[in-house]
Amino acid sequence: MSRPFRFGVNLLDPAPAGEWRAKCRRAEELGYDVILVPDHLGMPAPFPALVAAAQATERPRVGTFVLNAGFWNPALLAREVATTDALTGGRLELGLGTGYVRAEHEAAGLPYGSARERVDHLERTVAELDRLLGSDDHLPRPAQSRVPVLIGANGDRMLRLTAAHADIAAFTGARPGDTPGTLDPLTAEELDERVARYRALARHRPAPAELNLLIQLVAVTDDPEPALRPLLERQPGLTLEQAVALPIVLAGPLEDVVAKVRAQRERYGFSYLTVLEPFMEAFAPVVARLREESA
Repeated sequence: MSRPFRFGVNLLDPAPAGEWRAKCRRAEELGYDVILVPDHLGMPAPFPALVAAAQATERPRVGTFVLNAGFWNPALLAREVATTDALTGGRLELGLGTGYVRAEHEAAGLPYGSARERVDHLERTVAELDRLLGSDDHLPRPAQSRVPVLIGANGDRMLRLTAAHADIAAFTGARPGDTPGTLDPLTAEELDERVARYRALARHRPAPAELNLLIQLVAVTDDPEPALRPLLERQPGLTLEQAVALPIVLAGPLEDVVAKVRAQRERYGFSYLTVLEPFMEAFAPVVARLREESA
């Protein structure tokens, strides 16, 4: 039986206190289940932003999507996680990733390292968080007995780590591009292979993880070509039809977009979808329609 849908919005733009509270309340009004914050320089600092989001709302959970593990010492991160979970009343979901933007590490004066070294650090971070937050002696204590962990993954080793430790397996639907800091979208068939690989690695789990997909573009319209034009310019090998078919793109009339979301849950198991802040309003009719269907 399919999991019920959950919907998250990743808030990217810094804002003064009143504006921040207002857009968090707007996300709640639109029906989003999770208010998320990324971990990039130039964007809001994750943990204070999430505390403020929780204070401004009543229903949504809050989470990081995703922390750049290379920015964090595990012991200090455990303190941040426990404090934030306590201050949000046990509403925190902890999203973790390796980080993929070298320039941000350089600007912060932190080592970037190889892909292997970044995964090594994330693996150590996950293990240390499990140890520290799982100990009754650790202070401060989180409100939840276990803060749910989301890991964003695509490569084999990351999928193995996700299968072993994550409550939520998040798929980017993209791979690092040739230009540093960019991502190239996966086709539906390529994502099939990645999800199948994850399922093979996770076959011995006592309980299945929730599967998440980050949607990169939403356009509810009878003419998706203008909204997709920037993507087509960045990916000159794609036709319009191929772009519309990408798993990380939801573009077309409302009924078509709703049908695609349902179909991707059946095909891949994605019951938790995250959209980026610029598409929060555009995706809201899809959220409303799917809520009506499940009522």
